[in-house]
Amino acid sequence: MARMYSRKRGKSGSKKPVEKSAPWVKYKPQEIEEIVVKLAKKGYSTAQIGLILRDQYGIPSTRLKEGGAGLKISQILKKHGLSPEIPEDLMNLLKKAVNLMYHLEKNRKDYTSKRGLELTES
Repeated sequence: MARMYSRKRGKSGSKKPVEKSAPWVKYKPQEIEEIVVKLAKKGYSTAQIGLILRDQYGIPSTRLKEGGAGLKISQILKKHGLSPEIPEDLMNLLKKAVNLMYHLEKNRKDYTSKRGLELTES
């Protein structure tokens, strides 16, 4: 949204830390890959795997050279042949559109949701 008086957009937003390493991580890159593969085989999505790595294992990012595997989670899954055929973000959009369609079947006068469905489908 624009600022109140300047008619310009602000510069707020979260930024990743400048540090390129995480010295507190005690896992080797091979161990991180094994954890990611194990979680993917359990049925977790890439976003859920990232949250689990951050919260339970203390690994801030798999992309870091030191304290990480040097690859994105999706690249690790592709390397091991576990990546889904439809990307996760596209699958989430499809699920959202289907749920909105079911909602609109029951609530035909919900014009706000109708607009949301149009935006989601586009």
